Amino acid sequence: MKAAFRLLLLLILVLISEVNGQRRKPGRKPARPTSERKPARPTPEWKPARLTPEPVEPTELPPPLPPGPPSVFPDCPRECFCPPDFPSALYCDSRNLRKVPLIPPRIHYLYLQNNFIDSLPEESFKNATELRWVNLDNNRIKKLDRRVMEQLDSLVFLYLEKNQLKEVPSFLPANLEQLRLSRNQISKIPSGVFNKLEHLVLLDLHHNKLSDGVFNKNTFRGLKNLMQLNLAHNILRKLPPGLPSAVHQLFLDRNNIEDIPDDYFKEFPNLAFLRLNYNQISDKGLPKNSFNLSNLLVLQLAHNKLTTMPFINPKLEHLYLNDNSIEKINGTQICPTSLVTFQDFSSDLENSPRLRYLRLDGNQLKPPIPLDLMMCFRLLQSVVF
Repeated sequence: MKAAFRLLLLLILVLISEVNGQRRKPGRKPARPTSERKPARPTPEWKPARLTPEPVEPTELPPPLPPGPPSVFPDCPRECFCPPDFPSALYCDSRNLRKVPLIPPRIHYLYLQNNFIDSLPEESFKNATELRWVNLDNNRIKKLDRRVMEQLDSLVFLYLEKNQLKEVPSFLPANLEQLRLSRNQISKIPSGVFNKLEHLVLLDLHHNKLSDGVFNKNTFRGLKNLMQLNLAHNILRKLPPGLPSAVHQLFLDRNNIEDIPDDYFKEFPNLAFLRLNYNQISDKGLPKNSFNLSNLLVLQLAHNKLTTMPFINPKLEHLYLNDNSIEKINGTQICPTSLVTFQDFSSDLENSPRLRYLRLDGNQLKPPIPLDLMMCFRLLQSVVF
């Protein structure tokens, strides 16, 4: 009995110890003392992502335009346009080009204006010997290649306005008829540059930096047939010497010209249109018969310093004297013919002065229009007073 009781007690103790072992779980590690704890990692401060600043001008020049569709002409440069109904023309204008493409030999009319071209490579023009018309306005050309110019024997019209030329180009084709060089930086005309240009009829040099020292009596030698010369908007103080005697139209406005030498315009028997607006011409610097020219039809003297109306030829038809300092007009003194009486006002109109348009606004005149002025210029159709 005792033995059985002991065995039962031993079995109970074993069971109790098994249960206790299953209930026991591993405990957490004891916390470290405050002095031994690691410092907490700081939370990084938020910052916006750094962006690369945009340039003021992303590129110096805009990209060239993409090539157009294939042309019916196999030799047509892809960056240009060759109209099917105008096979002798090549349009490469306003396409942001940096270089001149290879010009096909069939081209007579070449349009390259409004690009960024700075030179004319010989390679581009090696086959273009039949060119007659070249427009290079509004580019960045500083000089012309002599080898290119010398092979363009058929060139008649050359447009180089609004470029960066500092002097009139040399070695220009001898058959040239129109040369347009306005809005450059030209301050020099090389000696003999026009000697072989006897076919030139139009020379445009307005809006450059030409001064009195640039011109001498031989500057325009060779221009035997020049009809239009534009020297407006330069820095002239005197009328240049040696102008071509054949000139019909002469533009000298927007300079600083103060006086006109005696008989200066007598050297131009064909002069029909003369423009001298925006200068410094006064009565003192104007000889009486300066504009007494038999072929002169239009005379512009606006925005000067005149105080009296100049003497004119009976054949003059348009006279601009606006914005001067004219205070009084004596029709008797300025009339190029004898005044008629009121009774004869409608007679003999064939021999009366031919003036039809007269502009006098912007002066110090007061109405009414002087009667003797109207009695003299009986064909006047419009007077701006």
